[in-house]
Amino acid sequence: MKQFVIFIFLFLSVIVSGQIKTCWPNFRGDAALTGVTQSTFPEEMGVIWTFSTEDQFKSSPVVCRKTIVVAAMDGTLYAISMKGEKLWSFKSESGFEAPATIHGAYVFVGDLNGTLFCLSLKTGEELWQFKTDGQIMGSPVVYSWQNKDILMFGSYDYFLYALDPDSGKLLWKYESDNYINGAPACLNGEVVFGGCDGFLHVISVLDGKLNEKVEVATYVAGSSALENKMAYTGDYDGRFSAIDLEHKTIKWRWEDVNKNLAFIASPALSDGKVVAGCRDKFLYCFDKSDGSVIWKYNTGSRVDASPVISGSKVLAANMRGDLLILDLNTGKKLLSYELGSAISATPAVVDGKIIIAAEDGNLYCLGEQ
Repeated sequence: MKQFVIFIFLFLSVIVSGQIKTCWPNFRGDAALTGVTQSTFPEEMGVIWTFSTEDQFKSSPVVCRKTIVVAAMDGTLYAISMKGEKLWSFKSESGFEAPATIHGAYVFVGDLNGTLFCLSLKTGEELWQFKTDGQIMGSPVVYSWQNKDILMFGSYDYFLYALDPDSGKLLWKYESDNYINGAPACLNGEVVFGGCDGFLHVISVLDGKLNEKVEVATYVAGSSALENKMAYTGDYDGRFSAIDLEHKTIKWRWEDVNKNLAFIASPALSDGKVVAGCRDKFLYCFDKSDGSVIWKYNTGSRVDASPVISGSKVLAANMRGDLLILDLNTGKKLLSYELGSAISATPAVVDGKIIIAAEDGNLYCLGEQ
């Protein structure tokens, strides 16, 4: 009986974190935004199917319950089966750049008019909406803490919002000093996010009160990844930093003073390593303890899509349309595929398949044919 209870506890813990091989609920896989999938990468990459739309994708796809959700720049949100069949669509008055998030039976997505929508995952029916005073550029995140689910997202009106995911009721809001670009990362009852004010804000998930505020840079374009009391983030000036949240200090910082090209993509964390893509065309693997470069790989074009880690491998995509699978320990290229269209959206990896939304307006499913 004791073993059964332990099994159920561990199973529920996995479900809450989103870390199961058939579910990629937000664009980084979990609330801490670690960019790690429990699914394996395919041993071969070929196009299994393509779903075509009338506009480009900048928003990353998410997948749960055998349903792919992806938003286009023309304001259409699509739900697509794992066989590439359209299930439903929802039309907003404005375009989408922010990725959607799936939580249970809900889909949450924010548009460029500043409206956050809650839709039924099954039907696409609008259940409620919440209006802000600025565009929404980052993915919403649902975090469970003390038996309570809290939906959080940032806006260009400078506020980070926390809502009840069932009703859309405002729980609290926290004001920063400039635009909020990325998604909030959540761990240990805290929410961490950056923005155009150059600070990393650490606030309480329950009441939105400020715990810590660490100056990082002039402009944080992406999202942070969290582990223990550390946050890892890149900035628009081409610096990548490890921030000790407990002591409010920069533990280490890396930069190439000859380039200073932006880190737009969010990092991925695994096995003592942090992997980040840069607009200087390189994918970097840093030692999490001291920031030394373990390896770097020239992808051939700028990297705006965030990397995804599975076991000892890392998946990256670039703006030339290349998909690359590299060895996490050495940076050696293991597999590549030339899609031929710019990819700024992060791939979703579920059940041995790679789901890619490209800027040519096509959604691709790649894997072993």
